[in-house]
Amino acid sequence: MRLAKYLARAGVSSRRRAEELIFEGRVSVNDVQVDQPQLQITEEDKVTVDNKVVSGIEDKVYILLNKPPGYISTAKDTHNRPTVIELVNMQAARLYPVGRLDADTSGVLLLTNDGELANRLMHPRYAVEKVYHTWVYGLPRPETLEKLKKGPLIEGEKRTPARIKILKKDPQNNIALLEITLTEGKKRQVKKLCQAIGHPVKKLIRYSFAGLNAGNLKEGSHRHLQSEEIEYLYALVKLESQS
Repeated sequence: MRLAKYLARAGVSSRRRAEELIFEGRVSVNDVQVDQPQLQITEEDKVTVDNKVVSGIEDKVYILLNKPPGYISTAKDTHNRPTVIELVNMQAARLYPVGRLDADTSGVLLLTNDGELANRLMHPRYAVEKVYHTWVYGLPRPETLEKLKKGPLIEGEKRTPARIKILKKDPQNNIALLEITLTEGKKRQVKKLCQAIGHPVKKLIRYSFAGLNAGNLKEGSHRHLQSEEIEYLYALVKLESQS
């Protein structure tokens, strides 16, 4: 395996950053400083970065979780609240959520130990789509929804336009179900958008992330991504295939 790829697969950095580390003279193989990212190595070689031994390649894990309300989207919580990691029961793998959902929000959440993929999926440059289904108070008028489609001003900041449509209206209870598609991932984004147009969120579900949805998964359940789904995510954010 190429040295730069080995460092990326071992979780040291992205592949591009690994190449920079090598060119900077910070990487050694078998106690010899090297400057060639394409150098071929094996698991038997001793690789160090800044004189620290690289522990080796960690098997990559990719999980799709249908997050229920009440769980924190972090690996650990200082207040001992339940976290999404507890739902998958894989302590051996150092899993992290790709982005976050509020504790009271349910729906699709990806968990992985593939840092390079996770970082790209969250980076605004790649405009990864998130689709939300949200019940809001009131019955929005078409001209009101146009404000979201054009990108409203929230807390002095112009937000990226959203795609939005009404899935259902319940005049008796004065609520409506909206589908909102975003490429931004700012904190409490959907709630702030709906509040800005005068229709606060009653219930929020992330229906899909990067084109993946929960399907038949019950809340609190999870599944491993299939190989073609992983390849799709790599292609989506322009990463070299692992296969």
